[in-house]
Amino acid sequence: MHRWDEATDLLAHSVIGYAVERLKTPKDPTWGARPAEQLAGVLEGTISPEGFGGHQALTLFRDVLMHACRPMDNPLNLAFVPTAPTPAANLFDLVVSVSSIFGGHWESGAGAIAAENEALHWLASLAGFPTDAGGCFVSGGSAANLSALVTARHQARTTRVSEQRRSDVGGAAGHGDGGEGAATAAPGNGRWSFATTADTHASVHAAAKVMDVDVLLVAPDERGRMTGRELREALAAAGTGGMFAVVANFGTTNAGAVDDLAAVADVCDELGLWLHVDAAYGGAALCAPSAADERIGFERADSFGIDPHKWLFAPYDCAALVYRDPQLAAAAHAQHGTYLDVVSRDEWNPSDYAFHLSRRARGLPLWFSLATYGSDAYTEAVETTLRVSRGFAREVERRDGFTLLLEPQLSVVLFQVDGWDDARYDAWSRSRATAGVTLVVPTTWRGERCYRICVVNPLTTAEMLTGVLDDMAAFPPT
Repeated sequence: MHRWDEATDLLAHSVIGYAVERLKTPKDPTWGARPAEQLAGVLEGTISPEGFGGHQALTLFRDVLMHACRPMDNPLNLAFVPTAPTPAANLFDLVVSVSSIFGGHWESGAGAIAAENEALHWLASLAGFPTDAGGCFVSGGSAANLSALVTARHQARTTRVSEQRRSDVGGAAGHGDGGEGAATAAPGNGRWSFATTADTHASVHAAAKVMDVDVLLVAPDERGRMTGRELREALAAAGTGGMFAVVANFGTTNAGAVDDLAAVADVCDELGLWLHVDAAYGGAALCAPSAADERIGFERADSFGIDPHKWLFAPYDCAALVYRDPQLAAAAHAQHGTYLDVVSRDEWNPSDYAFHLSRRARGLPLWFSLATYGSDAYTEAVETTLRVSRGFAREVERRDGFTLLLEPQLSVVLFQVDGWDDARYDAWSRSRATAGVTLVVPTTWRGERCYRICVVNPLTTAEMLTGVLDDMAAFPPT
């Protein structure tokens, strides 16, 4: 099974040939989910004592299983936050997969980690972070947000333990490790908490459950943004005894809203709170000059996360987590044990900067794509998507029968079709997804049913989006 032989050689050429064809061939938008019973039926017997056979398995995947997966990089996949990896990024993902790189420790993956760090430094420089900022690549925004918040809480605990020790006569208090074990409860009501808005990504609220901390919800303004005034008022009303962080947004998933980062940073500075920016979707706009006003204050964050598999043209799964002071993250996350004593802590070990140990060098496809095409090409690609989404918003405004609900801050556009009820919204979306016309799904904004499009693919054109509006306008009542 592990030896390379003639049969393996033939299989390798077949697999690589299919991979190249998948990259070259336009994605079929009619592909999508199939009933579980149907898939279970075709898979029955494929895992057996004698094996099913590589070519047979490849044929099954190519002809059946792949057809049950929606192509997320189709230019008319406009729902959720799709993806649009470059050919270079996809191709290099093959290289990463076959290279057996352990990307957790420098000793095992120095070359890969060094390249990943170049990509991280590029992102940090876009954000205005200092040159000694750093972090690691994780699987997605969920892992990035959780890891950053664990770091923030560890730092708050450590700081408060130090303050207790200084204030305690004779240093009687504070026996323990000075961190997680020394002060497991927050001051005041004994509960730790962080502040954010209800529009923040679900992964942030899920992180609170995992950490067993509370969330203080800050009311957003009419554009869906957290403001300094509302944050200050919410904190004043709730108290800050156990508050350890604020999670701000650079592009909420539903509306693409960008919080007032400068004002939020002012409040965090005054109260000594960690500022984490969830830029999983919107962080790509850091490289777009036209979005310069939106990113004012980003440089003052303590940490941020960006998902290159969303709008920075990398394949799944790839999220960048960057800290202003990486040593604070290492203090919170570095794992220790007798089998890890040989790991040098003088080198850059990505395992020290998030809650993982084993990790794939998932940042390499982004580095390879940046090295292949250059960062200017990334800027132009992001600017293209911004121009298309802004143009689409103008087209919605211009047309009778449609209402633009929110001026887009990034590349998300929310709009209504006048007079449509919920059933009609749902019927159009289902029929167009099934027919392979487009994937656009309804959402709500301020309690109103509407459509949402998210443009992250530079191959999505204004003409394509105009066609979507034409199709909606012609759709008969249900």
